[in-house]
Amino acid sequence: MIRYIEPVYRPPSEAGSLILQATIGCSNNTCLFCYMYRGKPFRVKPWELLRAEIDEAAALAPGTRRVFLADGDAFVLPTRLLARILDHLRAAFPNLQRVTAYASPPNLLKKSVAEMRGLAEKGLKILYYGVETGDAELLAKIRKNATPDEMVEGCLKAKEAGLKLSVTVILGLGGKKGGLRHARETARLANRIQPRFLSALTLMLGPYEREYRAAMGPDFEYTNAVDDTRELRELVAGLETDGCIFRSNHASNYLPLAGTLPGDKARLLDEIDRALAEPDRFLRDEWMRGL
Repeated sequence: MIRYIEPVYRPPSEAGSLILQATIGCSNNTCLFCYMYRGKPFRVKPWELLRAEIDEAAALAPGTRRVFLADGDAFVLPTRLLARILDHLRAAFPNLQRVTAYASPPNLLKKSVAEMRGLAEKGLKILYYGVETGDAELLAKIRKNATPDEMVEGCLKAKEAGLKLSVTVILGLGGKKGGLRHARETARLANRIQPRFLSALTLMLGPYEREYRAAMGPDFEYTNAVDDTRELRELVAGLETDGCIFRSNHASNYLPLAGTLPGDKARLLDEIDRALAEPDRFLRDEWMRGL
């Protein structure tokens, strides 16, 4: 059986996938807003163990169609090892349709287009990529270890290689004063990347709120549901994407939305305006977030 090192996270769209823990933790693990892997030192699972887990999973679920490579950024693995994993997955699961993974900005900058194209040809289809914000100053504050230009460079390389990008941004990162700027700059960055999928999450820090506030500065104030919804409107209004599937239906969000841009843009803005006009009716209560 697969020997998971808890906790294990996966994107919502991978709920029906086999989760294969190729790496433990996150190789970056510095982002101020993220506490998913703080208790897990980064390491690579040995190939012999990983191969055995694939074989055992194949014996139990030979009809598996989708595999997600965990943990935080499995795309950090050397290209040769990723290719070996993909080859073994295709051999073990004859019905395999796609393999997906998280990726971080340094991963995409380090790998060449040719390397990524080779991985795409072996079955890697989607990379889940956290942009978080397009505001360069805010990116530095949240310790993302990437600039907007670096993220554009890496993402365009991945797209050229034939990989689909599922990009996430986080509402609320900039606080009350920086929220609308954060939304505007994030829309500009998304327009440069033109991802296939774009999802808006909302900041949830739990016990790390004090740490985040201290790092952001003495005048930082957390946003509320209405503030975050205004940010969401600013983001959607600024998006000029072509054939992008947009979602804000993550468990952290106050207002679930779904549509394809640009066709559904007017409808999405109308839904946001309705929620802003009657927040008590349309926005999720605080206790519902995370459920």
